[in-house]
Amino acid sequence: MAKVKTAHFCQNCGHESAKWLGRCPSCSEWNTFVEEVISKGKNEVTVFSKSTKRTSTPKAIHEIVDIPQQRIQMVDLELNRVLGGGLVPGSLILFGGEPGIGKSTLMLQVAMQETKQKILYVSGEESEQQIKMRASRIGALNENCYLLTETQLESVFKHAEELQPTLLVIDSIQTIHTEVIESSPGSISQIRESTAQLLHFAKQTDTPVFLIGHITKEGSLAGPKVLEHMVDTVLQFEGDRNHVYRLLRSIKNRFGSTNELGIYEMLGTGLRQVENPSEILISNNKDKLSGSAIAATLEGLRPMLIEVQALVSTAAYGTPQRSATGFDLRRLNMLLAVMEKRCGFKLGAKDVFLNIAGGIKVNDPAIDLAVVASILSSNADLAIEKNICLSAEVGLSGEIRPVNRVDQRISEAEKLGFDKIIISSDNKGIKQENFKIEIVGCTRIEEVLKELFS
Repeated sequence: MAKVKTAHFCQNCGHESAKWLGRCPSCSEWNTFVEEVISKGKNEVTVFSKSTKRTSTPKAIHEIVDIPQQRIQMVDLELNRVLGGGLVPGSLILFGGEPGIGKSTLMLQVAMQETKQKILYVSGEESEQQIKMRASRIGALNENCYLLTETQLESVFKHAEELQPTLLVIDSIQTIHTEVIESSPGSISQIRESTAQLLHFAKQTDTPVFLIGHITKEGSLAGPKVLEHMVDTVLQFEGDRNHVYRLLRSIKNRFGSTNELGIYEMLGTGLRQVENPSEILISNNKDKLSGSAIAATLEGLRPMLIEVQALVSTAAYGTPQRSATGFDLRRLNMLLAVMEKRCGFKLGAKDVFLNIAGGIKVNDPAIDLAVVASILSSNADLAIEKNICLSAEVGLSGEIRPVNRVDQRISEAEKLGFDKIIISSDNKGIKQENFKIEIVGCTRIEEVLKELFS
């Protein structure tokens, strides 16, 4: 019988130590080491047959033939966009999100809609009847989608070799365990070893693999940090339980950009793709209300218009409050300092509350001007015309700075029926005759205020 040994692993980065340590020498985190049972005397379990294994030899880089990568175009256009144009064969994708946000629903929906692909959906958390109930609620039933309720990795590989699917979904990686490691499922050593074997399977068979992962209370992916380094792509499914919209972002992507954004609407029949997010992020309120401004922003290659709402009031408890939802609070404080120092607006004794409508988070500096306009609109209680939008960055000296790809922002505003857009006068190559919408260039915040409130 093999001798059973124990080791200590850091829950944050996966660092292994023979004894317990108070502080991890790798990531410098405190009290993160846990003891797990490992076996050093057990032979590694054979995962693949010899026929599926490949041998490689060193080659000079100029001798390697450049073969264009053929991506798998999926029915879900939002998922294609976030992945960088489609699913790359042999890629390993980690799909994370908070409990109940809709991770399993989205993956099952993708499996049900891909009628041209043979998909193996492995679930270690739900029974076949529970998955069938959710699939019936979604509505689309794919005859090429196969369900497997299994937690042992070796059994999953055995069925995958027999079925030979074009896509493998593991729900979730925390429930999968392998016989190579004797620790319990969900432990750091089990997650790391199972992911390593799934990575080997994906590269050997050119089968893309989706790993559904859990999120800790701090908002990070559960498991060792090495898990994010092993996979090719890390997707994050975000959303507010008080809103019906869900955002799909790419944190890491070896095959595309990480700036793309996918938007879904949670319905009783599943997740609906939102093709035009500008329509849902702008309120249809026809009344002229102060403190509201429309900004033309850009998420990856997708231009969209968002509504910035601000509320400025006299501080009732002495110390002014600063609150921002969907916007960086430190940047809000910087813009308030610019307005007070450079423009002469006395906002130091007033509460300022900022909200990006729709429950999304925006980091684009092009919404700075809309933030400033909404705050000043609320402070003076003067409404901004609904047919005006803004797209520019604000500098520390109060100047209006240009932003990239402003022509796409102008086209989006024109498509949605806006009559005027305010940008920086330093944006080059923008010709008024190319657009029907009126383009106004400004260099200072004072010029913007004349355009909005004159």
